[in-house]
Amino acid sequence: MKKFLYTFILLAVTSTALAANITLTVKNTRYQKVTGFGAACCDGAMEPHGSDTKPVDLLYGEQSPIGLNILRMEISPNFVGNDPDGWATNYDWNGSLPSAKLAKLRGAIVFGTPWSPPGKYKTNGSAVGGNKESQGNVRATLKDDCYELFFPWLNTFLKWMKNHGVLMDAVSIQNEPDWWVNYSGCLYTPEQQLKLVKNYANLLDREKYPGVRLISAEPFAYEPNYCKLLMNDAVAREQIDIVGGHIYGSAPMANMKTSADMAVKYGKEVWMTENSVSDKVNSLPDWDEQLKFADVLNECMVAGCTGYIYWYMRAHWSFVGTGESKYNPGNTRNTLLPRAYVMSHFSKYVTGSTRLDTNPTLKAGEEQKNMEYSAYIKGDSIIVMCINKFDKEYDMNIKLPYTVKSGVHVLSTGNEKENLCQKSDITIDAPSNAVLVHIPKKSLNTYVLIMDAGATAISQQVQRWNGAPTVYYDLHGHRLSTPRGLCVERQADGSTRVVYMNN
Repeated sequence: MKKFLYTFILLAVTSTALAANITLTVKNTRYQKVTGFGAACCDGAMEPHGSDTKPVDLLYGEQSPIGLNILRMEISPNFVGNDPDGWATNYDWNGSLPSAKLAKLRGAIVFGTPWSPPGKYKTNGSAVGGNKESQGNVRATLKDDCYELFFPWLNTFLKWMKNHGVLMDAVSIQNEPDWWVNYSGCLYTPEQQLKLVKNYANLLDREKYPGVRLISAEPFAYEPNYCKLLMNDAVAREQIDIVGGHIYGSAPMANMKTSADMAVKYGKEVWMTENSVSDKVNSLPDWDEQLKFADVLNECMVAGCTGYIYWYMRAHWSFVGTGESKYNPGNTRNTLLPRAYVMSHFSKYVTGSTRLDTNPTLKAGEEQKNMEYSAYIKGDSIIVMCINKFDKEYDMNIKLPYTVKSGVHVLSTGNEKENLCQKSDITIDAPSNAVLVHIPKKSLNTYVLIMDAGATAISQQVQRWNGAPTVYYDLHGHRLSTPRGLCVERQADGSTRVVYMNN
């Protein structure tokens, strides 16, 4: 006889549904585990190119009210000083180093993306993308005889970062390989990326830099063919750890979901590596825009995303203020902006969780098109997200697969500080698997519900014997002729589970 310790096996306990406009049924069907959320430390609005670490200080780590844990930086193709032959290794990688160091100290994942390989490797001889505005429609791609140089170049970057105190967690192949630009860029067709990965990705030195992961090229609108060709080739698929892409011009439930559905079959992570949501780039976002941003975050999760990385972390339409006078008041330099707090609903509570299936139903006559939902499980918590873009309030009955005993409602209803991330207790009179919550109008809601260990968990030793037919035991290991209530089911293969029998 062998004793088998069965811990924290959760059981659904039925209860009477509560009256509400909406019933959201959370199921125990599990999808992706969420790695986290982040932003880019690049140039543009991030000047001086990441050397000001205040945005990282405000946004990253457990002590931050926002809790980001992924940072994206550029792998620059440009050189420091003169380089007449174009083959030097003295690249301009200093810019983002201070921010990358601080992010790593805060426990963040740091990855690098090339906007272009060195110009010497390319058909146009320049790091510039080569569109008609810059170079007369010279298609800028990787030269055939330079494919074998690409991953050794990435190794040079990994070595430089390690020597300067940052162990990189991942590197990407290319930013937007399908977007013809007049700044740093390089075009790859899906077939060219397949050739590069299949034949040369083994040159990425994973022994010298253990733990480094390879991210696929990150197409502009998450074009699925970039993922499809990699996943359909066994050799190339083995080299890719994360499928990346952007969602400009394609809703998350379109191209990204198509890619995610292909990638998940092979255990790959799926990251949305760049996006910005703002209809009014020349003014501060209003609350309706912030709710659109929350919608995008939620839809990315439902589409199967495991990592969401926003564009600039510092911009008047982003997370940290720039101080530009034309966007003030409300854009004080190096202070947290409302969009950061919207992000925190996900980054603070969803990071590290596993997404659960949800099924919303509304009373007759109620609309649903402006409501978004998702649910997650993490430790002893079930997290339910609800985004209400209506100018109308609702009551929602959340039906859960496990009983819960308490909870907290995190609520954001507007851009003013006092309207962001307000916390209040959720009253649950007795452990139940149905919880009634209130949804204010035009609101972002996170309900963190704590499971009841006394009613839903078992931490006792039970008996297990191999090679017998299905039998039932009580929680002390005594065999039952008529199983009732909580009991242990042992199947013919020797596996056991705790079940509730209504006999």
